Amino acid sequence: MLVAATAASAQQTLTPAPAPSDFAVFLRSAQIGTEQVAVARGAGGWTITSSGRTGPPLDIVTRSLQIRYDAEWKPLELTLDATSRGQTLALHIAVAGTTATTEGSNGGQAINRADTIDPTAVLLPNPFFAAYEAVAARLRTAAPGSDIPVYQGGPTPIMIRVGDSQTERIQTAARLIEARRTRATLVAPGVPDLDTDIWADETGRLLRLSIPAQALEFAREDVASVAARRVVISREGDEPARIAANGFNLMGTISKPAGIGLTGGKRLPAIILVAGSGPVDRDGTVAGIPVFGQLAGALADAGFLVLRYDKRGIGQSGGRTESAGYTEYADDLRAAVKFMAGRKDTDPKRITVAGHSEGGSVALLVAAKERRIATVVLMAAPGFSGNDLILAQQKHLLDRSKLSEADKQARVDLQKRIHQAIITGKGLDALPADVRHQADNAEFQSIVAHDPATVMPSVRQPILIVQGALDTQVDPSNADRLAALAAARKHPAPAEIAKIPGVNHLFVPATTGEVEEYGTLKDKQISAAVPAAIVAWLRKTLPAPAR
Repeated sequence: MLVAATAASAQQTLTPAPAPSDFAVFLRSAQIGTEQVAVARGAGGWTITSSGRTGPPLDIVTRSLQIRYDAEWKPLELTLDATSRGQTLALHIAVAGTTATTEGSNGGQAINRADTIDPTAVLLPNPFFAAYEAVAARLRTAAPGSDIPVYQGGPTPIMIRVGDSQTERIQTAARLIEARRTRATLVAPGVPDLDTDIWADETGRLLRLSIPAQALEFAREDVASVAARRVVISREGDEPARIAANGFNLMGTISKPAGIGLTGGKRLPAIILVAGSGPVDRDGTVAGIPVFGQLAGALADAGFLVLRYDKRGIGQSGGRTESAGYTEYADDLRAAVKFMAGRKDTDPKRITVAGHSEGGSVALLVAAKERRIATVVLMAAPGFSGNDLILAQQKHLLDRSKLSEADKQARVDLQKRIHQAIITGKGLDALPADVRHQADNAEFQSIVAHDPATVMPSVRQPILIVQGALDTQVDPSNADRLAALAAARKHPAPAEIAKIPGVNHLFVPATTGEVEEYGTLKDKQISAAVPAAIVAWLRKTLPAPAR
């Protein structure tokens, strides 16, 4: 495979070019390099230029890369001046018809060869990612199943097999990009196929290149930024929200009822959606299903202002996840409640928090102290302690496994040791090194230590408990226990259960409800019975509108 190229090339008159774009190179999610790339259209066709530096293990300094194509993106010339692992690379490739003539040197070794190539090939020196600008441009018109010929130096025929494309919306700090994502596979004789994903913007410019098998990402600065997010779902009139938290901002979206601008300043009831455990963004997307995005739209259609936000350290939100547990997530929810209560279109006496899964635990913690919350909705929320819940989840998985009874018991015993170490703060050092990190996770520690029985007595708000009957992550018995705990409060407020038949933990119609089924579900919509139950309960439970 070709690894370099440079020499002087004929200059062409170029029309004014867009400003160069900065790209970042990531390996296993850690940035290892930067590259500046420009694409210009001139009288003679297209020119791609780049320069940059990438650290180990690639260890490349690109002083100058220039690739020229004609107006139809047929190759003309490639020049490269670079250093790879301390070795100078200097190469010039001239293409005439079906012949590519290469001259230059690699680490002091002269190169002089001619190869027969496809006259429509893209020149793709490896691993100089800016060259994929030509691939992005060609993919605009390439049909799924077609092949794009590639020349990487040498006689080996290489193809990019074009897969399916889909449109994705990416919100950056500056604008909303309507991106096209295409699955493409590098195919060459004698080596395994290499799958890639290639994103391009509306003009065909490269946005991002992902090579999962090599854990490599090449992304334009605006979409690589923490200020960028993939917009999975939206509705007309959605409004960005910036919530001042403790030393950083939480970023979210407010969905509004249609025609809210014509309400003449009417204050509306508000619902704040609280995400569960893990790196969850505002849309709550699991297995391609934007649970919160869909729920927010349905609730907004029913006349509510709905806020959903990226968890701290996720998506566009600031803060860090490493030390964040229930206490920190409760602080974030308090900030969201304060934010919504301060809006002129919110009725401050009709604010609901609705938490999904462990988000329900966070909602309870905040409701116990925050009197600005009028009602609480717990969706697939734990009713038992985290210690008991996790052991029950583990038992469910082990019962379905083919492990021996001895192996099953050994795993249960180890899990109990982990929990005991977390709860008592003793015995952490005695845990096996390969599982000790589990106990060092702040969010996991919060889950294990949390018990709704100790929080519920302080929660005075009315509570709705929504539970999927096929939920295998948080068994329906949790809903029954939550209802019992709510009924036992000294200051009882209304508490109801809405069990939704035929839906799983995501509230999507399912057959088994098992986690492994999520990715195979044909119906990617949450059940309409879920928002219907929430809306009906809120309409009869919330106080009268503010005047």
